Amino acid sequence: MRNCCKAFFLLPILAAALPAQNRNVRPPMAAGSFYPADAKQLAGMIDGLLAAARPAPIKDLAAIVVPHAGYVYSGHVAAQAYALLKGRPIQRVVVIAPCHIDAFGFSSVFDGDAYDTPLGRVPVDTAFVAKLASMDKRVQRSGRGHGMVNGRGEHSLEVQLPFLQRVLKDFKLVPIVMGEQDYGTCRALGVALAKSIQGPGTLVVASSDLSHFHTYDKATHLDRKTLQALEEWDYLSMARNFERRVWEACGGGPIVAAMIAAERLGATEARVLKYANSGDVTGDKSSVVGYGAAALCKPESTGGTASARRFSLTTAEKTELLEIAKRSVETAVREHKGYDVGTARNARLMQERGAFVTLKKRGQLRGCIGYVAPVAPLAVTVRDVAAFAALEDRRFQPVSVAELPELEYEISVLSPLRRVLDTRHIRIGTDGLVIKRDASEGLLLPQVAPEQGWNCLQFLENTCLKAGINPSAWKDPDTDIFSFTALVFGDHTPARKDD
Repeated sequence: MRNCCKAFFLLPILAAALPAQNRNVRPPMAAGSFYPADAKQLAGMIDGLLAAARPAPIKDLAAIVVPHAGYVYSGHVAAQAYALLKGRPIQRVVVIAPCHIDAFGFSSVFDGDAYDTPLGRVPVDTAFVAKLASMDKRVQRSGRGHGMVNGRGEHSLEVQLPFLQRVLKDFKLVPIVMGEQDYGTCRALGVALAKSIQGPGTLVVASSDLSHFHTYDKATHLDRKTLQALEEWDYLSMARNFERRVWEACGGGPIVAAMIAAERLGATEARVLKYANSGDVTGDKSSVVGYGAAALCKPESTGGTASARRFSLTTAEKTELLEIAKRSVETAVREHKGYDVGTARNARLMQERGAFVTLKKRGQLRGCIGYVAPVAPLAVTVRDVAAFAALEDRRFQPVSVAELPELEYEISVLSPLRRVLDTRHIRIGTDGLVIKRDASEGLLLPQVAPEQGWNCLQFLENTCLKAGINPSAWKDPDTDIFSFTALVFGDHTPARKDD
């Protein structure tokens, strides 16, 4: 079945025209297709899925990530997250879902009074909705994405409600459907939610399936990248890769928005609870849909934010990357074509990592370009950005053949990006910075500040200047500051004259 998110009943129930007195209540539109329409059967199915779930306990839970396919396909994955909610004093649930049926340029917060499911009516927290919609013009009170469009109703939000009804007693709902999922829209929604949520008792639910219609092995490979970025709390790289369709998650925007909100509420760790895909259920591994469940929570240790996974390279691996960079530059300059990197000899060089290549001539900068986000295997990234640094850094004329013997090479392999929660924690010489405000963005590598003799304030100001914004813009709450570390190594001897 090649529906975007798999259902399992053959005859979906289509909502009839609503009576005038019920026009503000959203009826069930996925009952009978994505989950059973019979209340008793539905309750029994969910209770069975929850009983089979065995998630590790999590103390301070701020949000969960759950799939939204038909229950027979993804219900066992979703149950791993929903089982964590049992016994928690949750009075309000914010469900953020993508829109499969309509296109609009904002996050639509339901303007009605309730959502109905076969298990009963879930009231909308209308006061919270009004407050949330007043925070930002990209968050609007609306019926878009919540009704029927061309005979279809949006399922991605609705399918979360029966699970919530079985694990919570009484709660109010804040239903949000995202019509646009770019980083700016995600940030606007996440920040607005964090400002609106005061005190305990509110849970955020991000509704998303992962990759769609790849072979089992390819889907697993793609989804592993998304889940790793989630665990590394690098939501900026996630957003970029979702926008560029390098990674796949139909609810990537809801995941990013939930992470932004959770972070501002003190949660800085993500734990993947379960991953599976439809091939695990059907046995058909030729075309599958991926599903993941995760928890966003406050760190239980006293160390603050969770540390990113350490990344290291052996001397041989560094030498191989430097050789790739040199040959790439030489091939691009001499032959005006790309260098065939072949197959890297070590699996670490095939991990996707952001990286920069810096070229110097007689100790002076001659070019520097890189990928911040992990968009390609490290060996391929180094090959590409080395050639770009030689020929496409707009600050310099392209490198000539005569200059090749004089070039020095330095490679910086980047860690995941983490938003800076306190600028006093920036470590000169260890941290690099990315400063982002709307479409403007600037990056400076960790080695730049000590090379220039800058203190922390000067580092922040110069990163703003690199972004083309006012040097004091880093103080603005609409500006995001991200830090990263880098594994920096180089061969500061000139390249060979022969190829």
